[in-house]
Amino acid sequence: MTNQKITCSNIWKLFGPDEKRIMKDLDPNLSIKEVQESTGHVVAVKNVSFSIEKGETFVVMGLSGSGKSTLVRCISRLIEPTSGTVKMDDVDVTKMNSRELLDLRRNKMSMVFQHFGLFPHRTVIDNIAYGLEVRGNKRNERIEKSMEVLKMVGLDGWQNNYPRELSGGMQQRVGLARALAVDPEILIFDEPFSALDPLIRREMQDELLSIQEKLKKTMVFITHDFLEAIKMADHIAIMKDGEVSQVGTPEEIVANPKDQYVKDFCEDVPKYKVLSAAKVMRKECCSDTKDFYNLKTNCIFDNSKIETLIDKLVDSDKAFPVVCSDTGDLLGEIDRAIVMKSMKSAS
Repeated sequence: MTNQKITCSNIWKLFGPDEKRIMKDLDPNLSIKEVQESTGHVVAVKNVSFSIEKGETFVVMGLSGSGKSTLVRCISRLIEPTSGTVKMDDVDVTKMNSRELLDLRRNKMSMVFQHFGLFPHRTVIDNIAYGLEVRGNKRNERIEKSMEVLKMVGLDGWQNNYPRELSGGMQQRVGLARALAVDPEILIFDEPFSALDPLIRREMQDELLSIQEKLKKTMVFITHDFLEAIKMADHIAIMKDGEVSQVGTPEEIVANPKDQYVKDFCEDVPKYKVLSAAKVMRKECCSDTKDFYNLKTNCIFDNSKIETLIDKLVDSDKAFPVVCSDTGDLLGEIDRAIVMKSMKSAS
C-alpha cells in the first residue's frame, strides 16, 4: 500500500490563447524563452514531477517568477494545468468534474494565503466557522469546533472581536484556524507568513510546526525564503524557470546541492542547524569509542542535529559513538573537531 498522498506527474502550464494545441507539438527540450519566441505562449510550469508523503510538510520554494505558486494552484486546480496529472490518494484530480472538485475543496483540502481574506463584518469565531457553515454543519457544531481550533492557534478570548481589531499575526492565526476547522487531510499554504514582521513570522512558523506535530496533516508550503524552507520542510522542491532543480530533505540539499542555483541558496545557511551526526561523523572508530558503545553510555543517535550536540561535545576531548536510531548499531564517531568544523562552514 502506497503512502503517497499527492503525486504530480509531468505537470505543464502554458499561458496563451491556444495552450492545448501548442502543447501537443511542443518540443520539451526548448527553453521557456525559446517557447515564448516561437509560439507566443509563456511556460510557467515545465514538466514537473514529484510525490508527497502522507503527513509530511513539503515545501515548494524559489524566487519570484520561478513557477512555485502556479504549480501549487495547478495541484488544487485553481489553475488548470495544460497537461500532466495530479493524483490525491490515487484519484486523478485533473479529471474531476465541477461537483467532485467542489467536494474535494470542502472536505479534503484547505488553503491559507498570504493575504488573510477574512470577512470584515464577521467576528473571529464566525470567520473560523465559515467553511463549516458552507458545508452545512449546524451552528452549535460549528461554534464548538471553531472554539477548539481557536484555542489551538492561541486566540482564546478573541472569538467575539472583529478582524480590524487584530494585528496581522493574529489575523493570520484566524486564517489558519479557518483552514483547520474543516479538518482537512491536505493543507496548502501560499507564502502565508511573508507579509508578517520577522518576529511574528518566526512565532507563526513555530506555531505551525507545533500544530503539525500534533495533527500530522499533509502540508504543501510555498515560500521564497530558504531559511523558512529548511525550518518547515520534511522535503523541499527548489524551482527555477518553471522547473524543479532539486528535491530532497533539507539536509540532502544543504549537504549536496545539485547545481549552482541550489548552491547559491545554501551559501548563508549555518550547516550545523541542518546537518545530522550521521552526515558529518567519522566512520572509523577508535578503541575508546568502541568501549563507550559497549557500555551503552554517551551514545549519540545518527539523526541528532549538530546544533543539539554543541554543548555536549565542545567541552570534551572524547569521541562519542554514533548509533542508528532504529537498530542501535554502531555507525561511527563524532567529536569536538568535527562539530567545530561544521560550525565554521557556512556553505
